[in-house]
Amino acid sequence: MTVLSDQQMQRVVTASPSRALRYLPATALVIDLAVVTAVTGLATFGRERFGLFDNPTDVSGSLGVVGPLMVVGWLLTIALSGAYEKSLFGAGPDEFKRVFNATLATAGLLGVGCYLASFELSRGFFLLAFLLGAPALLCGRFALRRTLHTARRRGVLRHRVLIAGSPSHIDEVAGVLRREPWLGYQVVGCLTPAHDLSEETQLGVPVLGNSDDATSVVVASGADVIFFAGGALSSANQMRQVVWDLEHHDVQVVVAPNVTDISSERVNVRPVGGLPLMHIDPPAWSDASRWGKRSFDVVGSALLLLALSPLFALAALQVKLADKGPVLFRQTRIGRDGHEFSCLKFRTMVTNAEEILKQLHEEQGYDGGLFKMKDDPRITKPGKWMRRLSVDELPQLVNVLRGDMSLVGPRPPLPIEVAGYAPDAARRLHVRPGLTGLWQVSGRSDLSWSEAIRLDLYYVDNWSMLQDLSILARTVSAVFSSRGAY
Repeated sequence: MTVLSDQQMQRVVTASPSRALRYLPATALVIDLAVVTAVTGLATFGRERFGLFDNPTDVSGSLGVVGPLMVVGWLLTIALSGAYEKSLFGAGPDEFKRVFNATLATAGLLGVGCYLASFELSRGFFLLAFLLGAPALLCGRFALRRTLHTARRRGVLRHRVLIAGSPSHIDEVAGVLRREPWLGYQVVGCLTPAHDLSEETQLGVPVLGNSDDATSVVVASGADVIFFAGGALSSANQMRQVVWDLEHHDVQVVVAPNVTDISSERVNVRPVGGLPLMHIDPPAWSDASRWGKRSFDVVGSALLLLALSPLFALAALQVKLADKGPVLFRQTRIGRDGHEFSCLKFRTMVTNAEEILKQLHEEQGYDGGLFKMKDDPRITKPGKWMRRLSVDELPQLVNVLRGDMSLVGPRPPLPIEVAGYAPDAARRLHVRPGLTGLWQVSGRSDLSWSEAIRLDLYYVDNWSMLQDLSILARTVSAVFSSRGAY
């Protein structure tokens, strides 16, 4: 089936890719040019203003020669490093790594070149230029990425995507792409094996043709990206032929392996005899239990307890004055390796909240998992602002200090939740639960139960210290936005 029907073509045309995507490399170049030019000017001004490494030799004239040459050479090095390739923009750390490495290379080449040529270059200018330049360039690229993500969430600057494979594999890939709209991939159709006669997959992706006719369908639909998932083609020769056929149509070919929720740090592609083999490192949950993370938790929780002590006093006073009840609420939670512990919180509900809970379960049709509801009648007046800003969870810093919890980790589950865990969900218990985590910075109570479990499992299997620091930084934004907090 190589000819698309009128109905199919209508569905495809409504999702035309943005032509502005072709200008992303040029936009990045303009931003880099502005940053490097500004940094060069600031370095020249700073050297003259503050007299860094001042010496009796007048080298101000050399800056007029080195400055323009450095700007051109810096941008050329960034370009040669591949930092303007279209595939880099929008996701992954490669863009930032290439810009940073190119900056280091420029500094090295400039320093060695001036030394070999016996050219007098101001050391103050040199240090200021690259100490300011590296973070400034990274900030410029970060701002471009955030702008791109915002635009894609609003439905623009997106790629038009076809997915080839078996219906089940197509839905797996389509589910990920739809769940992460900031990636900019809009799925407009799919290609299934010849024996499949369905018009669309269970997820609602329309079938536009057979995998064997990938080239003709891609060209007819005007797609600019094609994903090959499991079951797409019967041999490596077919894949090679499709790549050859599409090389003249400016279509990006992406192979989607049958693995999801694996961080890039755990994946290594090593060609062997012309066969690209993907090696996946073991899950990193054992690393999350070592002394480095524990030391970070102890120091971090102690400092936060000291810094936030005035807020603790204010919250405790308001809870006590509200209804004269206890300040702290202690609840049994399940920690690492299934051990129970008493999780501490500022009390935000009425003292008979547990009695009211059964009635709310019946009214809301509760069927398991975490129970949350907006406008919960059990929440006290001070409890509303404390929940909105997550102040009620601050006493858990004591749990972190004594080793029950970590600053970052999966959400601490209730015993009733753990009793109903599927085998895969039980992997959350490999590490200490966290005061914050991916579940909080990704929407908190707005997340479905299955989505919260998926995020926790991703964290457990792909832990890294850098990820912990990133989550802590994002937590501040999530708390003040109050998204999903109730």
